Amino acid sequence: MRRVIVSNLASVDGFFEGPNKELDWHIVDAEFLEYAKGLLRTVDTLVFGSATYELMAKYWPSAPVDEIADKMNNLPKIVFSRTLQKVDWNNSRLVRNNIQQEVSKLKKQPGMDMVIFGSAMLASSLMQLGLVDEYRIILQPVLLGSGSLLSRGIGERIPLKLITAKTFGSGAILLSYQRA
Repeated sequence: MRRVIVSNLASVDGFFEGPNKELDWHIVDAEFLEYAKGLLRTVDTLVFGSATYELMAKYWPSAPVDEIADKMNNLPKIVFSRTLQKVDWNNSRLVRNNIQQEVSKLKKQPGMDMVIFGSAMLASSLMQLGLVDEYRIILQPVLLGSGSLLSRGIGERIPLKLITAKTFGSGAILLSYQRA
């Protein structure tokens, strides 16, 4: 069975974006890029909510060509949104409703794992539905004080079990969890 992996960056105080939606505090260095390449080698589907999809669709088609850009542009993409009318980025498919049913169906299909980048509300919804198999948080060495919470939308306690932890030279820490 395919797995759903959530991979998100967060500040030490739990925000995935600053108060003005800024992302300029993310540390994207060689070590982070190696993590991203390794993750993308293990998946065959990208999953997004509308806001993250729009950010990614603006950046990746014109990004410098490398292994990450190739994967981002060519892997199949599932976009969950009630607000978007269409999705134009290469290999994208729009799903408007029945998120639980769609993800459950995708998990049963043959293939590699799926990854959700960003998309905090979608990730929180899928966590609550028990459809996330691994939750990766890349904790950035910064306190933002305010912004959008990574766990926005979580309405109940979800106990987690640490699978692995890795410290990057930048001070960022990759924490991988599964449901306890």
